[in-house]
Amino acid sequence: MTGPRGSQPTILDVAARAGVSKSAVSRVLSGTGRFSDETRERVERAASELGYVANAMARGLVSGRTHTIGMLVRDASSMVYTALHAVMERRASELGYRVVTTTGVGRVEDEKSALAALVSMRVDGLVVCSGLLPAAEIAEFAPRIATVVAGRPELHPALSSVYCDEADGGARIADAVADAGHTTVAVLTVPQDNALTQYARSQAMVERLRSRGVRVVDLDASFVRPPADIAADVAETIARDGVTAVMCPTDRLMLDLCDTLRRFDVEVPGDVSVTGFDGVSPLANDWIGFTTLEQPIERIGREAIDLVVGRIEDPSSPVEHRSLRGRVIPGRTLLPR
Repeated sequence: MTGPRGSQPTILDVAARAGVSKSAVSRVLSGTGRFSDETRERVERAASELGYVANAMARGLVSGRTHTIGMLVRDASSMVYTALHAVMERRASELGYRVVTTTGVGRVEDEKSALAALVSMRVDGLVVCSGLLPAAEIAEFAPRIATVVAGRPELHPALSSVYCDEADGGARIADAVADAGHTTVAVLTVPQDNALTQYARSQAMVERLRSRGVRVVDLDASFVRPPADIAADVAETIARDGVTAVMCPTDRLMLDLCDTLRRFDVEVPGDVSVTGFDGVSPLANDWIGFTTLEQPIERIGREAIDLVVGRIEDPSSPVEHRSLRGRVIPGRTLLPR
């Protein structure tokens, strides 16, 4: 006897269809305890006929484990977070876990509520991919659940982390610009309260350029500013200050800038060279030819999952902070002077 019309079949429905006990169904579906091949075949056939899907959260109430990892991403439309999510899902699946994802909406209180919601779903671990939520807000969850921060520099003593070395990356791409002979460069800088990662990399660009004797024009690239306004500032500083290269904190902003500069009769790279940061497909495509700093997204995603699963399976595992270096991808948007 199945449940009411339109309702989801339950473990009791499977047991009735298979002609076995509820506990036998539970043992077969969880793969634990003793059961015969005949019982397994009957249960699997009944579950298939009924369209029964075992509820991982319900199993977790019994076993204490759900084999799910909660992932918070700040912006689902970001190519970096999308790429990280794909890598993490693949790695989690390889290790026998599923990933449940939620997104923030750009406010600290909302992201913290999103984390609490994931914990309430009885996930076994958390991976936080946000450059906004302060470490102290994330660390509140660490004593109760394995928690890892991925994609941003984080050295909090209670939080393991895996990230691209933003300072090293900013310095490397700045060296590429200086090595190309540019002596007056505009850097689009992002405030710290907009994004910790973009702030760190843009500051590293400014510092390295100045250490190389390059004149730097610091331009505001706050998130509230539309690309047209930023492009207008760039066009003005090209005419006023003789800027020959512009450094962007992300490939996305670089794309918007290159597109918008055409309205001001400024051509890339003919009139001004432009660089980006992230190196994530599709903007890292050779046909587009961006000169950018490629983050090691594959390693960040896989190692973040490895760390969180390691702490799930052994809560005494030490906190680790893994800083990974990116690499400069030469492209056609940076010309020598």
